[in-house]
Amino acid sequence: MNRLLKENERLKKEMEAVMQKEKHKQQVELLKEQNKVAEDRIVYLKDMERKLKQIVLDWKKSTNKNEVIKNLQDLLFNKQEKIIVNNVLLELSRVTKLIYPHADIDYPDVSLKPFIKAKFKTVKFGNNVLVGKNVKIGKNCLIMAYSHVAHDCFIGDNCIFSNNSTLAGHVTVGSHVILAGMVAVHQFCSIGNHAFVAGGSLVRKDVPPFVKAAREPLSYVGINSIGLRRRGFSPDKIKEIQGIYRLLFQKNHNTSQAASIIEAEMEATPERDEILEFIKNAKRGIMKGYLSNN
Repeated sequence: MNRLLKENERLKKEMEAVMQKEKHKQQVELLKEQNKVAEDRIVYLKDMERKLKQIVLDWKKSTNKNEVIKNLQDLLFNKQEKIIVNNVLLELSRVTKLIYPHADIDYPDVSLKPFIKAKFKTVKFGNNVLVGKNVKIGKNCLIMAYSHVAHDCFIGDNCIFSNNSTLAGHVTVGSHVILAGMVAVHQFCSIGNHAFVAGGSLVRKDVPPFVKAAREPLSYVGINSIGLRRRGFSPDKIKEIQGIYRLLFQKNHNTSQAASIIEAEMEATPERDEILEFIKNAKRGIMKGYLSNN
C-alpha cells in the first residue's frame, strides 16, 4: 500500500511539472506574439510619422494645397489601413496642429482619464471628455461622458455635468450647478451657484443663482427648491429666494426695475445680495422670465 501511495505521489509531481512546463511554454509564445504585434505597430507608427512630417513640409512649400490635401487624405483614409484611436477629436486636433503650428487651435491639452486625473485630482470624468486650455475646475465635480469644456472656463465646486454637456470658451459656472444631458452653453455666459439647467437647453444668456432653467429660448421655470433643500437651505430661506425671483420674473418689470425694487423692499441677506450682484455683472444679460419683457 505504501509503495502504491509513493508511486502515486511521484506521478502526481511529474504531472504537475509537465503542466507547469506547458503553461510556461504557452506564456512564452503569447509574449512573443504580443512583442511581434508591438514591433509591427512601432514600425507602422514611425513610418506614419515620417510621412506626416513630409506632408507638413510639402504644405509649407507647395502652392497647390489641394494636391497636398489629397495626399493627406490618401495617407489617412487608405481603405487597406485601419487606424484605431481612443479619441478621434483629439487625434484630428493634433494632425491639424501639425499643419497649422502657429494657429490658435483649441485642441484639448487634457483628454481621457489618465491625463485628466493628473491635473484634476478631485474631479471624476466619464469617457471621452475634452478639457481645453486654461480651464479651472473645483473640487468634487462629476463631468460625464462626451462632455466638452472649452478654453478659459471656470467651474466651481460640487458640479455635475451630464453626458454631452458642452461649454464654449470663457464660460463661468458657479458651485453646486447641475447641467442635464446635452446642454450647450454660449461663450462668455455665466451660470450662478445652485442653478439647474434642463436637458437639451441652449444657454445664450446668463442663468442667475438658485434657479431652474428650461424651454427654448431659455427661461426661468422656478427656483431649484429640491436642490436647495438637499443642501440644507431652510424653508424660510427658500421662500425668501422665491419672493425675489417672483419680483424679477413674474411681475412684468424689466430687469433694472425689478433689481431696484428688490434692493429697496427686500431685506438684505447674503442670498439677496448674491442675486443682485449676479444681475449687475451679467455680461450677456440674464435669461427670460415667465413673461418676455426682459
